[in-house]
Amino acid sequence: MNFLAHLFLSGADPELLVGNLLGDFVKGRLDGHFPAGIERGIWLHRRIDSFAGRNLHFLRSKRRLDAYFGHYRGVLVDLFYDHFLAVQWDVYADVPLQPFLSWARRIVLEHGENLPERLTRAVPVIFAELLPSYLEVEGIERALQRMSARIARPNPLGDGGAELRRHYEGLSDDFRKFMPELQGFVREEIS
Repeated sequence: MNFLAHLFLSGADPELLVGNLLGDFVKGRLDGHFPAGIERGIWLHRRIDSFAGRNLHFLRSKRRLDAYFGHYRGVLVDLFYDHFLAVQWDVYADVPLQPFLSWARRIVLEHGENLPERLTRAVPVIFAELLPSYLEVEGIERALQRMSARIARPNPLGDGGAELRRHYEGLSDDFRKFMPELQGFVREEIS
């Protein structure tokens, strides 16, 4: 999953939220480098990614996408699912999207001493530009073009928006089936 889903799935636990966001920025063993709650969030991030990677609905979404995208299909589905979460936010969340993003940004900034420099620099863009743009297909297209440009070797990510448009209904249906399963998995993991 991408940033929005990881933040959302953290519930109201600030350290879990920070760690869940850190998951894409911290690799390898944790070994007490972060407070226990943040390490638990990093661990949860990894468990969520593992769950998604083997979930039947997620795998169906990957198969919908053209083989041209190769191993990037999982990256595309991650981002597409964040779009569907943003669009269907009121189905899953009690707090509207923008107030949630403001709260999450405040929590992340309050834990700034635990953030890698790369994430610290990215926080304003993530919360003010990137996540709010997920409500629109065009925002997903811009995010994919940025991701593509950050990868040194040639890659097809910049063309991914067309796949979202082409398979929109099927992907949305996959997401609606996937999300309750993911939420149940997360509830079990954090209890």
